[in-house]
Amino acid sequence: MKSGKYCRSWQNQVRVHNFNRNTVAMSVQKLALFIVVSSMLVHSAIAQSKNAEDISGTPHLVKQGAAIQLIVDGKPFLMLGGELGNSSASNVEYMDSVWPSLAKMHLNTVLVPVYWEFLEPSEVSVATPGKFDFTLVDSSINAAREHNLKLVFLWFGTWKNSMSCYMPLWTKTDQQRFPRAKTMDGKAEEILTPFSDENMNTDAHAFAALMKHIRAVDGTKHTVIMMQVENEIGMIPDARDYCGLANKAFSEQVPSNLMMYLRKNQDSLTPELYELWKNNNFKSSGTWEEIFGKSLQTDELFMAWYFAQYANYVAEAGKREYPLPMYVNAALIRPGYMPGQYPSAGPLPHLFDIWKAAAPAIDFLAPDIYFNNFAEWCRKYDCPGNSMFIPEADNNQSMANAFYAIAGHNAMGYSPFSIESLPNPENNQVSNAYDILHQLESLIIENQGKGSMSGVLLDSANQTEVVKLGDFTFNFKHEFSWRYAFRPGVDTPRVGGMIIMLSPDEFLVAGSGIIVTFEPRTSDGSIAGIASIDEGKFVHGKWVAGRRMNGDQDHQGRHMLLPGGSFSIQKIKLYKY
Repeated sequence: MKSGKYCRSWQNQVRVHNFNRNTVAMSVQKLALFIVVSSMLVHSAIAQSKNAEDISGTPHLVKQGAAIQLIVDGKPFLMLGGELGNSSASNVEYMDSVWPSLAKMHLNTVLVPVYWEFLEPSEVSVATPGKFDFTLVDSSINAAREHNLKLVFLWFGTWKNSMSCYMPLWTKTDQQRFPRAKTMDGKAEEILTPFSDENMNTDAHAFAALMKHIRAVDGTKHTVIMMQVENEIGMIPDARDYCGLANKAFSEQVPSNLMMYLRKNQDSLTPELYELWKNNNFKSSGTWEEIFGKSLQTDELFMAWYFAQYANYVAEAGKREYPLPMYVNAALIRPGYMPGQYPSAGPLPHLFDIWKAAAPAIDFLAPDIYFNNFAEWCRKYDCPGNSMFIPEADNNQSMANAFYAIAGHNAMGYSPFSIESLPNPENNQVSNAYDILHQLESLIIENQGKGSMSGVLLDSANQTEVVKLGDFTFNFKHEFSWRYAFRPGVDTPRVGGMIIMLSPDEFLVAGSGIIVTFEPRTSDGSIAGIASIDEGKFVHGKWVAGRRMNGDQDHQGRHMLLPGGSFSIQKIKLYKY
């Protein structure tokens, strides 16, 4: 501790002064000063220790095998989530009717926006003393506790879907103090520039106040388990900002810490970044265009660095007050779109290295998936060191996505968007899927990252998938590939599920609309036989078997079938003959 260091220093001084009586008086003065300083340091250390104890159980991330899990109250937590529509949490009375329906859908986590414009309607600073308004924040925390739900707060600060629409009016109207990004032809945009220290400091000040308040009201209860910093950061309709501050930064040398990162990680850079650098002979210094060439891709790299630094600064300010896990989310790229045609420079896969180098305070990067190629985007975000979480997904997409992401990519959670808009909360695809996932939660958590679990996702473009677990190979097929399957419509719906190995010859399969056949992994010519298939459910964590799925239900020993239309669980035991 610092007090010990000061103590040793003072003792050395006393030894010297004992040899010189003329300095005794000075030693006494220093002793008195030391006692005062030491007392202050001890009290400071005690206060720091108390603060550390107050947040010792703060939600945090840990690694388990290939997975990264969220720890809440000392245990891994699987988020069965739903994100509110953008405006829902802006009115307490409106939300009063929403909370009960969320609980009926078997959610355990709700993603809730926090709006800067409501948090700080008038500036709170040394020059303009005032108070932050935490009314909406507190109402969400209290309602979540009442309905036994956890919260992930989404900070709608400087940017929301690229734009700066949730900033307070006093920031929007003072464009000299809070400068905006500009297009190539000099027009101001509804996007504050990330190159302004005033913009960044003002956002960070408000976010830090939010985190300090959350710690004060929730630091021991852990209703709030994670934070999203900003929302879908990106530059549009140009690939980069052309305001004066941005143009100046673009003409300067590429920051030395980015160049150090590139040199250190040259062999593992994302292919896109590696090729840009390679095409310019791996230069070790220069401007952005000298290092990476003149292109829209270079413009995007440039913006990504400064967006990421901005988000990192805000996150650091918040974590100093209360170090919850923090992530940023990305609006994804439509096929064939170029930088500027999509929200460019956000935390996208081809920019992972830039974000990693510039934003170490951001714990992970997450995709908002609205496109049909769900599996492809999961694969892109499932990379070493990046926690998997799907904070936002189209609520019209099949909930088979959740099974696939959680089991196939060790996702710590899944969250359909505008969850409150779904009808029939007690009996819709979300409530049905989350009921099954809730039953499997402890098994999922136990098996994540260990190679004993896998997910499958099947649709018209991908109707088969092979999984190898234990002593067997599992051939998953879309239900519609079987001529006897019931087809309620003409389209081939997305189906899928997960498989968990209980022992080398016993497995749980959960999902919807899938057919499974089996083969031994040995090459001795043996055949896999079905010893038993039981449908069932978990009640208070214990398996309760239902019907024995024999005869017509397993097609006379040929396969396992989990019918479409709803999600279910079956346990199968195999043997070889």
